[in-house]
Amino acid sequence: MPEWLKRYLPEGWDSTEFLIAAIAFTAATFVVSIVSVGIVVVRLPRNYFAGDHSPPMWADRHALVRWPLRILKNLLGVLLVAIGIVMSLPGVPGQGILTVLIGAMLLDFPGKRSFEKWLLRRRGVLNAINKLRSRYSKPPLELDSPAVSP
Repeated sequence: MPEWLKRYLPEGWDSTEFLIAAIAFTAATFVVSIVSVGIVVVRLPRNYFAGDHSPPMWADRHALVRWPLRILKNLLGVLLVAIGIVMSLPGVPGQGILTVLIGAMLLDFPGKRSFEKWLLRRRGVLNAINKLRSRYSKPPLELDSPAVSP
């Protein structure tokens, strides 16, 4: 084990304790990320991806409540994208790509809607999502028909 790493470990830890902690952390982040993605996918309204615009969030709230919530949502999205990028690096535990995608869903940026639909139209993605949703008695997600070019 490198000397610089030993300085940051608790007193008395050797390679075995570090390996056990790393495996436990990897397993925990894997389970938490898979469960989180599952919850988000199952809770999405069936028509979330229908239409050109996302359903309005907190439309029934006053603007003084809606704007801080929107800012916090975007900050959480940036944080999740950053954490996902770090988790995508080799040797770092966790579901990096899934975390980036959830973070991107929280962000507001131009072209996001078409990007989300593009991702869902990749082979097997929508089928896997709808299979998970059906397991929890949720209707399949509705997508607009892809634009047909002449």
